[in-house]
Amino acid sequence: MKNNPARTVKGYADGPFGQLHYSVTDPVTGEGAPLVLAHQSPTSSVQFDAALPHLATAGIQAITVDMPGYGRSDVPDHPPSIKEYAGMVPAVLDHLGIAKASVLGHHTGAIVINEAVLVYPERIDKVILNGPLPLSDEERAFWKERLAVEREWQPRWDGSHLMAQWNFRKNAVPEWTDLAAFNRHVIQALLAGDTVWYAHEAVMNYRQEEAIARIEHPCLVLANTGDPIYSYSQRAMQIRPDFDYIELTGGTIDIVDELAAQWSDAVAAYLHG
Repeated sequence: MKNNPARTVKGYADGPFGQLHYSVTDPVTGEGAPLVLAHQSPTSSVQFDAALPHLATAGIQAITVDMPGYGRSDVPDHPPSIKEYAGMVPAVLDHLGIAKASVLGHHTGAIVINEAVLVYPERIDKVILNGPLPLSDEERAFWKERLAVEREWQPRWDGSHLMAQWNFRKNAVPEWTDLAAFNRHVIQALLAGDTVWYAHEAVMNYRQEEAIARIEHPCLVLANTGDPIYSYSQRAMQIRPDFDYIELTGGTIDIVDELAAQWSDAVAAYLHG
């Protein structure tokens, strides 16, 4: 894919908390349906870099956005709600002069996209929820306790905070497959600094198990069996059996890096279907 002639342009748009960093990768054909991609946390839109050439070949105009406080986007002045994060979707579309686009979100991004569909329905075509998180109250309490450690990730002179973030991520999955991708996303979490916990806090305060039931757009649940929250995709389909469903075998949280071609093929198949 290194010889792929797709062109990526990066820039900044006015967002709900200052400047939003985005990139646009045009399809190799020069024309294609726009797709806004929202990343998981705590990383950035680099999550989708491996997929961009594949999406361009498939005729998709991929628009990646760094969520406020992550990547190169400005940091919010308070812990945002998911509804506030969702404002990044129309902000980027307005900046690019795009009236309507399909949207995809992975993990945290899937929750942000869920809310964007509900708040800005006229701006959205098709929806892809890659790893949704409909929780019970008991599960929400468990995840809140597990994620509370993010608030403690402060720089220390002995460098122990570096290992703390590395080990926290490493322990999330029994076995990882792509060391380069793993390292890249740990670095992105470190760059988020002492507000790294903002997005997960918003996730835990959002009830996707209720919000997913309100989606009226065509929607795909995209899952991979190696995802530690794989079972929640099955629950999402129980809530919404009318949604389309595609499952990839294996992979981890870093599925886009690990299986970029297969992941992109699944996305393209749904958008073109």
